[in-house]
Amino acid sequence: MLIQGYDDGPLVAGEPLLGRPGFWSNYLMAMCAGGTCAERPLPEWFGDDGADADALSETLFDPERWPVFRVPAADGPGVVVIYRNLVGDYGIDYLLTHPGRSYAQQIANWEGHLSGSGLTWQEVVRIADTPSCATEGVWDTAARLLLVLPLFNDLDMTSAALTRISAALTDAGAPLDTATETAQHLMAHLTRRTTHDPRWGSPLSNG
Repeated sequence: MLIQGYDDGPLVAGEPLLGRPGFWSNYLMAMCAGGTCAERPLPEWFGDDGADADALSETLFDPERWPVFRVPAADGPGVVVIYRNLVGDYGIDYLLTHPGRSYAQQIANWEGHLSGSGLTWQEVVRIADTPSCATEGVWDTAARLLLVLPLFNDLDMTSAALTRISAALTDAGAPLDTATETAQHLMAHLTRRTTHDPRWGSPLSNG
């Protein structure tokens, strides 16, 4: 797999990992830590167990294979998520793809916290709900929402958003009786570190 700017990285398609036990706890659990959450986040919140999470982390963070998750959209920019598994420089990079362009634009990265530009809730939902079936990548709308969720950077977080995130977690394997609580932990993190002002532009509007 080739992505401009990652010529030296051993990129591999990560989409087959989405259905593996342990994926969502690896991807989202760090977002539940700290802040007002008194509980230590657990893989069980996402329907996983510790052994599943540990086993898959070896695959996700393998320096010789960097998983890439493609979230193409049919009616506008999409997102690419790359596990940048450089020894001593690990991180998750978020790239924006634009229709008609041959390159992807890095807009953010995760290294214990999100740095860079984010998206509004409406933009996150638009990307999640408009898969491009003509392009390789993730088509399931729940998985698409959760993959793009760390980019959320908006003051406009509503009860409808909580319901949508809870449903996506359930679809991804989280226990039905705790999915809403897990979504609340995610929302608490997202809104705690949000710095987006409605007057600012976003990467989708070239702002």
